[in-house]
Amino acid sequence: MSEARVFLLPDLGEGLTEAELVSWHVSVGDTITVDQPIAEVETAKSTVEVPSPYAGVVAELHGQPGETLDVGKPLISVTPLAELGNAADDAAPAPAPDGNAASSMPSGSDRPDATPGAASSASAVAEAEAETYREEEKAGSGNVLIGYGTPGGHGVARRTRAPKSSVAVVEPVETKETKEDDLSLLRTRVPGKLGAVISPLVRRMAREHGVDLGEIPGSGDGGLIMRKDVEAAIHPAVVEPSPVVEPGATTAGFPGRASEVRERVGSETKGSTDARTGLAVSSRTPVRGVRKAVAANMSRSRSEIPEATVWVDVDATALVELRKELKAGGSEVPGLLAFIARFVTAGLKKYPELNTRIETAQDGSQEIVGFDGINLGIAAQTDRGLVVPSVRSAEKLSARELDAEIRRLTDVARQGKATPTELGSGTFTLNNYGVFGVDGSAAIINHPEVAILGVGRIIDKPWVVNGELAVRKVTELTLTFDHRVCDGGTAAGFLRFVADAIENPTTLLADI
Repeated sequence: MSEARVFLLPDLGEGLTEAELVSWHVSVGDTITVDQPIAEVETAKSTVEVPSPYAGVVAELHGQPGETLDVGKPLISVTPLAELGNAADDAAPAPAPDGNAASSMPSGSDRPDATPGAASSASAVAEAEAETYREEEKAGSGNVLIGYGTPGGHGVARRTRAPKSSVAVVEPVETKETKEDDLSLLRTRVPGKLGAVISPLVRRMAREHGVDLGEIPGSGDGGLIMRKDVEAAIHPAVVEPSPVVEPGATTAGFPGRASEVRERVGSETKGSTDARTGLAVSSRTPVRGVRKAVAANMSRSRSEIPEATVWVDVDATALVELRKELKAGGSEVPGLLAFIARFVTAGLKKYPELNTRIETAQDGSQEIVGFDGINLGIAAQTDRGLVVPSVRSAEKLSARELDAEIRRLTDVARQGKATPTELGSGTFTLNNYGVFGVDGSAAIINHPEVAILGVGRIIDKPWVVNGELAVRKVTELTLTFDHRVCDGGTAAGFLRFVADAIENPTTLLADI
């Protein structure tokens, strides 16, 4: 009996402890190669494809789309091709006196593997596949993700799915008796009961909801307890059999997107009544993925950081007109946010206290950590929630370069493809909430940063210019800062610097 290799869900970066399984790219029985993408998972920061460090045949998928998996827990089991090759050799019948392999089938069988020499041919092909597997193992996949990877890394990654017919293993004739024997080997029996459970997911669900598996009649073959049986015990009056694929079955046709699973879970709560309000519950949405990370980060920010907020109205007419003049020249002109980002990096050079982080030691002592450089975070609203990709070394970029990088980062963030490094390395955040049509906001600091600058919408307002009333393009800047790293004078100085740069962009160009 060949032994499958179990691949544990790796740390996908930044010390994440869990990920939501979005979809499988493979099914049980598929032949996969080293570094082939096997699943798409959604972490608290991005959606990534997970490649396999092993080559072989998929033996088991440890999870279902929509389920949250813990880092370090089994993700997939793969039977190495080398093991399959040895198993084929052991199972091959002894050569007959005429030099052909003896058939284990009854005389007259029309099965393809009853052809003379078929078993030896299968063994030869399996050995060839095993040799390919050994070469891949020798080359190594490299540390393609944090926390795992085969040795080496110089090998060329192959990301195409091998055809199922590439593994030539002699299959035994399946009868009712052999099927029942195989099923009995897979079962994990409940002591003192006749019921059985195959899926570890079913056991976990029962344990978390306090369901006694010994009291549940299984609806599967031979009394096998399925997930729907446990769900029925949890919600006997509500739950209908759900289209959940049990381990070992194909995932084809299963709703693979996590959002669809959430909709199904939400629909199961309809009809129940909330005890506090007396109203019918219309939906329940699990807090997971990016939303869970945002909630935890914002809660930590508010609980740990003694924040203060300062704001100022700014006449942005000169900056808007400057951009129009540049645009009239026919060249591509950066957006207003890119200009403001350039002013922010210049202001942080002058007031570096706002580009720091506070670290607390185990003994309770604290340090203010400064940085030689600025990673400017840009708050971006996406379908998955609010994320903050950062422009690394933003102080070295011009307004035109900042514009290109901001657009790129916003695009990859909205596609859910921003890397953990892009999403977790900021030192200061710039938030343009004006795109939502609002003037101001007392923003929450993006922990562990110490400050965030918000920009409101730019609208026509009455403004006094040289003693006379005029209509000007006005916006509001709001700075929320950690009062532990600086006092109001520093925060006001930085905010006034950015405001002056917006109001008089040409006069400050020589200094920034």
